[in-house]
Amino acid sequence: MTQTYKTVHYSEDQGIATITLKRPDKRNAISYELIDDLLAALTQGERSAAQIIVLTGAGKAFCSGMDLDNLKQLTGRTHEQNLIDSETMAMLFRSLYAFPKPTIAAVNGPAIAGGTGLATLCDFTLASPEAKFGYTEVRIGFVPAIVSSFLIANIGEKRARELLLTGRVFGADEALKLGLISEIVVAEQLMARAYELANQLMENSPASLVATKKLLSSYTREQLDRQVTQAVQANAAIRKTADFKEGITSFLEKRKPTWTGK
Repeated sequence: MTQTYKTVHYSEDQGIATITLKRPDKRNAISYELIDDLLAALTQGERSAAQIIVLTGAGKAFCSGMDLDNLKQLTGRTHEQNLIDSETMAMLFRSLYAFPKPTIAAVNGPAIAGGTGLATLCDFTLASPEAKFGYTEVRIGFVPAIVSSFLIANIGEKRARELLLTGRVFGADEALKLGLISEIVVAEQLMARAYELANQLMENSPASLVATKKLLSSYTREQLDRQVTQAVQANAAIRKTADFKEGITSFLEKRKPTWTGK
């Protein structure tokens, strides 16, 4: 069974649903349309007979962060529109993090900013040696707000602060040491390993897997709800600052930003 959305491809075979971000010419950048398509594909996977979800990217990148065309629009949006944008991204991250079935990310290349979020919110994250990660938002005037709650829960506050405040890009080896990814797999064997892991998981009781995921999600649900609500507000608020506008403009113009701290 297959379903092709405009920016995402969904296929299902022998109990495994594969969701492929399909904007290779844009390095699978996150657009408003891709968010909608990915949410729809996740809903399809949840309602299907598939027991495991595999998430990957087409081409040489997993997901390069926000789409440039969408970036151009951000400085002119109202506060209400910014809130809706932030809430939609939060919905996507929460949907992936709390997905009722086991999820595996097969990170075939760079996964930057929101792409790092998508890759690391899955239960298992397999990455090729060529994969790159980074919470680069502060480098262009954003706040890595929504992803911060999940990151702190994943690797601890001290290491999260270092990654979020520097905005530096790091490789698969460091991501493995930090606990952000599960395995490094050579590119040629990445998808085969993802399906091998999926089949290994399917040897377990489907009811037990769902119950275990539900239990694990319940431990942090209330705290994440509070944190994500705060994060949505922070994400929308930063977009009205001069530094945000300068960060976006300088990034699009490929020049060094001139920050004012306002």
